[in-house]
Amino acid sequence: MGLRQVLSIEIRDLRWAVITSQQKSLRQAATTLRVRQSTLSRRLRQMEDCLGAQVFERTNGGTNPTLAGREFLEDARRILDEIDGIITRLKKRARGESGRLTIGVHASLSAGNLRATLIEHRRRYPDVETHFVDGSSDRLIADLVSSNIDIAFVAEGNVQWDDKLLRVRSKRGGRFPIGSSARRARNSPLVRTTK
Repeated sequence: MGLRQVLSIEIRDLRWAVITSQQKSLRQAATTLRVRQSTLSRRLRQMEDCLGAQVFERTNGGTNPTLAGREFLEDARRILDEIDGIITRLKKRARGESGRLTIGVHASLSAGNLRATLIEHRRRYPDVETHFVDGSSDRLIADLVSSNIDIAFVAEGNVQWDDKLLRVRSKRGGRFPIGSSARRARNSPLVRTTK
């Protein structure tokens, strides 16, 4: 058995094997997975052929893992849990609900409505590591251009910065321009909630 054969095992095969071990029956596992029993049986046999080892003992009384199969299935569960975690973290990151966000704030805006919005953002998205930078509007715009910060809230209404400047009205009543330098900042719930 070569590495190429083992690598041909799919994540789906691992999931199907784990579910089969939990159900202890090919018929029940096939019902749970919403596939034909023959399809499930064939995929499990192909997986076993790739592994060069029997994972399940099939009898009239059901389908039970072999001794080697039990160890394999424990590892498969761990791998599947890790894959599920990776996908969950990726989705959270893509939605801007985790990661790092550096926010530039003009000093005159650091209280009141914007402050309340930022506090609410931190409460709702605790997995976002937020860092704040104070500065003048010109300095914050320069930091946006150089990607030193992700989002800038500035007080002046005449700030010009290509098409990346949004005029934002807070739900709490204030108006201020906001610039964002990176896709992750534009995807951030902070930007979505302050529009």
